[in-house]
Amino acid sequence: MIIRLLWMLRMPFLALACLVASPVAAQVDVTFYSHDFGKNFPHAFFVLKGQLENGETVDTSYGFTAVNVSPGILWGSVKGKVETPKLKYVAKSNAHFTVTIDDNKYRELIGLVEKWRTMPQKSYNLGKRNCVHFASEAIALLGYKFNSKTKNWKKPKSFMLEVLAMNPGLVKLGGNSD
Repeated sequence: MIIRLLWMLRMPFLALACLVASPVAAQVDVTFYSHDFGKNFPHAFFVLKGQLENGETVDTSYGFTAVNVSPGILWGSVKGKVETPKLKYVAKSNAHFTVTIDDNKYRELIGLVEKWRTMPQKSYNLGKRNCVHFASEAIALLGYKFNSKTKNWKKPKSFMLEVLAMNPGLVKLGGNSD
């Protein structure tokens, strides 16, 4: 009798053990943002939130900018850096679209961030290598189209809206004014 009872009780425990032992499904959301001109310089960046298969939590953001925003950026290349925008800055920015990626794409995206982080200085150039160029490489890496001949390299919001128009599968996030 006791053996039969133990046999019947083992099923829920086996099911629970399978759930605990199963790897967590990777799901990292990448949201692309723009920040309008105002108190700050216009900017494009992306935010990553989610969890990797190993259970590691991802909650960060990346953008590329000049080390010092000065008139020097109008005349040529200056020192650049990858930075993590502050939460308050992100909250006051325009979220345009989100895509969900797996661990492999996450690692590729972090590789892209490191490539930009370790570029030889003077790495920032307003017309050739700015925040929009950084975001465009991330967008392409994730398999989406962008216009390489865009006139919006210095207009992050217009660039993001153009990307949305070129990729019908992307869903525009609410709260953006066009």
